[in-house]
Amino acid sequence: MTNAIECINIRRVFTSKTLLKKKREKVALENLSFTVKAGTVFGLLGPNGAGKTTTVRILSTLLTPTAGQAKVFSFDVVSQLSEVRKRIGLILGGDRGFYGPLNGIDNLKYFAAISHLDRSNVKKRIDEVIELVGLTAAGQQPVNQYSRGMKQRLHVARGLLTDPQLLFMDEPTIGIDPAGAKELRDLIPKLVERGKTILLTTHYMQEADQLCNQITLINEGRIVAEGTPSQIKKSFGKISIIEVIVKWGAVDTVQKLAGIEGVNRVELSSDGVVQRLTIQVIAGVEVKEKISAVFGNDNIESMISRDPTLEEAYLSIIQ
Repeated sequence: MTNAIECINIRRVFTSKTLLKKKREKVALENLSFTVKAGTVFGLLGPNGAGKTTTVRILSTLLTPTAGQAKVFSFDVVSQLSEVRKRIGLILGGDRGFYGPLNGIDNLKYFAAISHLDRSNVKKRIDEVIELVGLTAAGQQPVNQYSRGMKQRLHVARGLLTDPQLLFMDEPTIGIDPAGAKELRDLIPKLVERGKTILLTTHYMQEADQLCNQITLINEGRIVAEGTPSQIKKSFGKISIIEVIVKWGAVDTVQKLAGIEGVNRVELSSDGVVQRLTIQVIAGVEVKEKISAVFGNDNIESMISRDPTLEEAYLSIIQ
């Protein structure tokens, strides 16, 4: 399978000067190496300030690396910049980027013009992308009347105008209502079916788990875990999860459980007339007998062990 992206030992340093004119450097990326297969959804995850946006800016030719090399479909992002730009679409989203009084179709006509699309093909292409994102009925409606979810879909349509092979989607569902977010998540597999490759950044772990074929998790500019969502949950998560359902629990139950050696965290919730406890345990530590001793066997309805969710694994890796 062809590689859509190759990052080889990417380093990026930002330099600034203090009031005393002393040089100050901040390393945003250090020795970043990964590949993205064509026709897949690749998740680039990490906390704020981890280096995700810097990586996207380098791969989309908006920023040059301090060291290392990045390629998009075998074209170097620095020396072959124009070839890279022919093959990519950047979807940043948000409320800005469109002319509110104009309708959706006229906005797309404007962006088609500045992208130098063939005039004879513009109407057909706009009809295609606006149908793909589900905005055909709203095409004649002024954009300032669009909901945030509709604007986000219009951003996707704009990114698809030039029919790029690779789409960068930077937190596409942030700030959108659940219905709008679902519509965007449903759209991503359809784009992949059409041969697109997608690099997705998101803070929503369930979204990454659902959509991504491969994930790279970065923190402070370095890779800390990579693999499929299942591999990260099983291999990189530093915790295991025990779920306990009990008939009743004393007020001090959570404190007693939290005091067991190897227990990281305890969450308590009600499930009808019973109580459910989700207990995070350091991977490899056996605590079931101690948990049973806290409640008593007659009080325990069930006790099961499971792998962490992607969110639980992510938090255990980052913290």
